Amino acid sequence: MNELHEGPLTPVSTTQAHTAKLTRREERRLRRKRRRRGEEILGWILVPVIVVGIYWGVSAGFEFLGTTPGQVWDQLMQVKAMMEKRG
Repeated sequence: MNELHEGPLTPVSTTQAHTAKLTRREERRLRRKRRRRGEEILGWILVPVIVVGIYWGVSAGFEFLGTTPGQVWDQLMQVKAMMEKRG
């Protein structure tokens, strides 16, 4: 009368280990949240890069033309004054 069972025990219930599946609405909400977070991070990286690139481009353009923003402004004011005298 030896009723000892040697070996691994079987689980009592496997339904507890099963995780609840998200609904489509919840999945969509999570995707939106992740996308917005990703866009925010990308924006914090790309906006400064774009601003620095524009500044560098304008500076390079003035250097290529051999002028400065102050000189361009003075010339525009001279043109404005000449146009006012005509009118």
